[in-house]
Amino acid sequence: MGRLIAVVLFIAVLVPGVLLARGWALAAGRRAVASASIEFTSPTEEGRRTLRRQAVHGRRVRRIGLLLGLVAVVGSIVVFAEASVFLWAPAVAVGLLVGVVLAEATRPRPRWQSARPVRRPRRGEQISLWLLWTMRAVVVAEVLATVLLWQRDDLPDRVAWLALGVPLGAWLLAEVALLRALVRPLPAEGADVPVDEALRTWTAHLVSAAVSVLALLPLGALLLVAGVGLGDRVSEGVDLWPVALVAGGFSALAAGLAVAVFLVTWLRPMRLSERALAG
Repeated sequence: MGRLIAVVLFIAVLVPGVLLARGWALAAGRRAVASASIEFTSPTEEGRRTLRRQAVHGRRVRRIGLLLGLVAVVGSIVVFAEASVFLWAPAVAVGLLVGVVLAEATRPRPRWQSARPVRRPRRGEQISLWLLWTMRAVVVAEVLATVLLWQRDDLPDRVAWLALGVPLGAWLLAEVALLRALVRPLPAEGADVPVDEALRTWTAHLVSAAVSVLALLPLGALLLVAGVGLGDRVSEGVDLWPVALVAGGFSALAAGLAVAVFLVTWLRPMRLSERALAG
């Protein structure tokens, strides 16, 4: 009976990760709608320049993120010596993800005229609130898991500071990007509104996905460490905590990898089709 309960619990804990992956799969519909809205309109010349400027900015800052990742690799070699070989790929990945968030947080403001009176879209028009709040909840869960393991001396100080600093720093940058996208007024020219809405949609999804990955993968690793540690403990009867923690770890890792795949699809810049350029 105890094994059956453990199996059921393991499957149940995997469900949130599956739901999160499905939520990001459904978000692809927003990307398709935003892209189509640009194709069926003819933006102004300023709108076209804005799209080109935003694409160039994104590529430049993401290259800075790659450079940060390479610097992190060098830093890991200095700090961890031979053991750092296992950290090279994660360090580069973290640098790239931080570059994605930094690019969105520092996007240049469009130079088109704002509508009068000032009008702003609602947050729910840019991204599913469920995905947004899940990103925030995952960051909180990762921070709590890090603090608890740190207090139990299950994490070295250097690892704990990294596990706290990277997700929290990326989350703060993401909130800056989300706030900028929310408070920016709509353009005065109706032909530029689809471009503006698409830019907001891209920003909201890029930062939410990047921060989710930066929090989910460390959270999964921390839960696995905690679950394995509890599994080595001798206890009477059936102890379900190790099963729940290991299942949660696998769920977080799988969800993080799934969100990373969807993030790649959002990295492709928006382009004006020949139909839009023809007016």
